[in-house]
Amino acid sequence: MRDNAESTALLGEFNRNLREIEKAFPVRIIARGETVRIEGTPAEVEQVRALFEKLLDVVETNHVPSLDEVRYLIGQVKGGGGVEGVLSDVVRVTHWGEAIRAKTVGQHRYIEAIRANDIVFSIGPAGTGKTYLAVAMAIDYLKMEKVKRIILTRPAVEAGEELGFLPGDIQAKVSPYLRPLYDAIYDMIPVREFDKLTEHGRIEMAPLAFMRGRTLNNSFVILDEAQNTTSIQMKMFLTRLGFNSKAVITGDITQVDLEEGTSGLVAVQGILDGIDGISFVTLDKSDVVRHPLVAKIIEAYEAEDRRKAKGSSG
Repeated sequence: MRDNAESTALLGEFNRNLREIEKAFPVRIIARGETVRIEGTPAEVEQVRALFEKLLDVVETNHVPSLDEVRYLIGQVKGGGGVEGVLSDVVRVTHWGEAIRAKTVGQHRYIEAIRANDIVFSIGPAGTGKTYLAVAMAIDYLKMEKVKRIILTRPAVEAGEELGFLPGDIQAKVSPYLRPLYDAIYDMIPVREFDKLTEHGRIEMAPLAFMRGRTLNNSFVILDEAQNTTSIQMKMFLTRLGFNSKAVITGDITQVDLEEGTSGLVAVQGILDGIDGISFVTLDKSDVVRHPLVAKIIEAYEAEDRRKAKGSSG
């Protein structure tokens, strides 16, 4: 540890992180100056050493890990899981200077899949960063001139209304459906810059129905809430992809709002799985990075679904 600030970030204010680690592992940790001494069995000492090395790696990227982040890393190390890329893989920096990072192993796997594949499906519950990280990657690709434009789309089915019956022009009609995408993108760039990029066609936001008949070259395309597509709509969207383009498709297959038929996101897994250049990334409650209660809420609903399934099968 190079200085007091780095030491505080590593050990936590009033040694908070150190106490959490000692609660999780049967070891004794002695921190003096720039030295941390760990006493315990060789296996336990090695785990805690690896944990401290990871925390130091994170701190050296100018990030002070929160208590929840420390607890996540403890759980991963204690369970024998990897921590590569967690908190240290910076995707993008918001316009107010906050680094957008992979906060879980699943999120890091998701980011790596986008970098390595032209089509990525991200499936998981609310709060796992599916949309937010996809938008961050899209902005990064646009800023690095890897693509010429970003296209963000969603199926307009949630409210059960036809677009034509909603008030206002087309932008006013689709805005309610695209609000989560606006929220994410406004974190990445200022509103004025967004308006300028939209005016020049560098960023386009439209309902899924507007994708029909197009070929999307040199584009980073995000299809959000894809669980609400039909199989026909999913095929239509995927076949829009042109040269030098990426597509990220996100959705939660437990939140299907279609009144009838099979979700295109559910069906596509069996159709495209195993094709080179296409990746399916599944996120779960361990990847939830919202309020800690969100993961518990998801877990409670999953338990209720299992109870109902057991009751119906009995």
